[in-house]
Amino acid sequence: MSLFTSIPFRLLTFFIIAGTFQNVIAQTPTPAPVYPRIAGYVGILHPIVTFSEEGTTTNFDSYYVVGLPTGINIWKSAKIGFSAEFVPLIRAENGTSKMANFLFHPGVLVTLAPGLTFAGRAAFETSGRYGFTPVLNKIVKKNKNSGYFVAVPVPFRFGNGHPANVTIGFQFGITF
Repeated sequence: MSLFTSIPFRLLTFFIIAGTFQNVIAQTPTPAPVYPRIAGYVGILHPIVTFSEEGTTTNFDSYYVVGLPTGINIWKSAKIGFSAEFVPLIRAENGTSKMANFLFHPGVLVTLAPGLTFAGRAAFETSGRYGFTPVLNKIVKKNKNSGYFVAVPVPFRFGNGHPANVTIGFQFGITF
């Protein structure tokens, strides 16, 4: 048996070649994202507290409201994009629950820093209310094909015979 046909030599050769390819693969730069780029997301929204001239109301007190936002983001570049969000809102109160409202929420996306985005959204609700919602969104864990995020929406609402109000909420979800 010659040196070149021995098992230890073959194993050594395999590991040297594999290590060489691993170094070549590791040094290959990640390609830059191509724009426009489309991303989707789903989440859970909890309005926390609402302020109006009628007073302050809090979620989780005598009722519970939860929103289930689903959206699509179209990024024109790394800095700016468009988003369309659709949010059914469910209200549980006195032992019953119902879909109390549906929100169409289009807007503009602006990257503030890596993983930190500002969304300026218009708001149109089936309850007859309308307004705007500034949102700060932070990616907290980025994977290869998805990311987990938290967001703080601050909706301002007007119309339908109710006083103007502002709410502070908390949202979390996954983008893909």
